[in-house]
Amino acid sequence: RCKNLSVSFWSSYWMLPSDVCGMNCFWEAAFRYDYMKTHPSEKMHLAVVACGERLEETVTMLRSAIIFSIKTLQFHIFAEDQLHESFKDILDDFPFKGKVNYTLYPITFPTESATEWKKLFKPCASQRLFLPLILKNVDSLLYVDTDILFLRPVDDIWSFLGKFNSTQIAAMAPEHEEPRIGWYNRFARHPYYGVTGINSGVMLMNMTRIRRKYFKNDMTPVRLQWGEILMPLLKKYKLNITWGDQDLLNIMFFHNPESLYVFPCQWNYRPDHCIYGSNCKEAEEEGIFILHGNRGVYHDDKQPTFRAVYEAIKNYSFGDDLVHSLLQPLELELQKTVHTYCGRVYKVFIRQLTKSIRDLYARRSKG
Repeated sequence: RCKNLSVSFWSSYWMLPSDVCGMNCFWEAAFRYDYMKTHPSEKMHLAVVACGERLEETVTMLRSAIIFSIKTLQFHIFAEDQLHESFKDILDDFPFKGKVNYTLYPITFPTESATEWKKLFKPCASQRLFLPLILKNVDSLLYVDTDILFLRPVDDIWSFLGKFNSTQIAAMAPEHEEPRIGWYNRFARHPYYGVTGINSGVMLMNMTRIRRKYFKNDMTPVRLQWGEILMPLLKKYKLNITWGDQDLLNIMFFHNPESLYVFPCQWNYRPDHCIYGSNCKEAEEEGIFILHGNRGVYHDDKQPTFRAVYEAIKNYSFGDDLVHSLLQPLELELQKTVHTYCGRVYKVFIRQLTKSIRDLYARRSKG
């Protein structure tokens, strides 16, 4: 898979840029595929929460997950009742029977505090906090926001579960790489994880461990389980938190730092990583693995680089040639964005995508 290994199947297409893989390419790939080899029938569980006008955005995210992934995907879609039929009509039309399964769920909160949780930050956002309690038979889960796009197989981030040590229960990326522009370290009025906090838009969870763990906290000397700690945290900090459930997760992992696995910024690449100048070194070296279009950048003209990727995946038709129908048109659009800070580094937006397409065709050529 590395740059020094030729892939004859790709001789009719342009080859990868010479800097796609670093020195760690071989060992990263070896770990990834060894994990998949030892977990061949493992189903990957992916959860998302969709409310309001998020139908199209959520479907585009699901499409990006499907394009490159290898193992079977199980989608857990939590959505407002009025969106269920639309989701069903669209997903039932996807040509991946047996490879992609989905279950639709209503939005539900604990009865005695449902109103408070619904009003926390954005509508339905805090639903993610209750996934370990709702999906009791799911061992591990990847939660993502609706504005996520996968530029490499879900299998690759799923394999991080195999890297967890005995105390780690979840994985997230830092909120910022550069403390000078960090939000938590400048403005937070509550505890937060690490130097700049963590972003919960991409959250990999070992839910069995989450359900079993007793969490240290600053409310009582007694450790509390997940279902016991959420409401007391909300009551204590609700006047101090800005980003809702993400702030609560920061507080929890501040007190339990040994429980968090932190993955690099290219697994949760947001506008903050380029609008003030490029500050995700890993993405510069290897490309963006997961794109996170928060701040609504997929739907306005403020960050055309992000919008171009979103539109390309949204408009791609399953079965079409990925090079000519997705990659080439996208690169042309990205070249039009070089007047912006993110556009100046537009190659990081297609570096991993190029590799993912090459790998996909290589797998197909081998049957």
